[in-house]
Amino acid sequence: MSDEEERGRELFFFELSQQLDHPGCSHCHGGPLFTDNTFRNNGIDSVATLRDFKDAGLGGISKRLGDNGKFRVPTLRNIELTAPYMHDGRFQTLEEVLDHYSSGGHFADNLDANIRKFALSERDKGDLIAFLKMLTDTAFVNNPAYKNPFD
Repeated sequence: MSDEEERGRELFFFELSQQLDHPGCSHCHGGPLFTDNTFRNNGIDSVATLRDFKDAGLGGISKRLGDNGKFRVPTLRNIELTAPYMHDGRFQTLEEVLDHYSSGGHFADNLDANIRKFALSERDKGDLIAFLKMLTDTAFVNNPAYKNPFD
């Protein structure tokens, strides 16, 4: 790992550096697949009430009001190759995603507790993105055995 990637790893796994003033990414994006496969509201929509989400997400399936605005936490494996980001593709770059999370998102009654405002310098952002790019497996994505059969 380069120094930049290592610092990004420390930012991502906040437990490795308790001095950092942010909630860490690994609460939701943990484990070998960098997801916990839960459904969470990550604060991307501004709504007055839980009934006001344009896309109800999990709530549209479960019919539980508290599930409105919740979406599955995606894997971060190969994240460099999967833009645009979020369930609706609203962010084109990883920089935009990090800007959203560091802003603290938009409040809703079911906003995940890990979504809160935190300081993120341009260096921090670059370091985090360097770490995230390490999760890209070009050997896998270029392996003809896993090629899309419909291409």
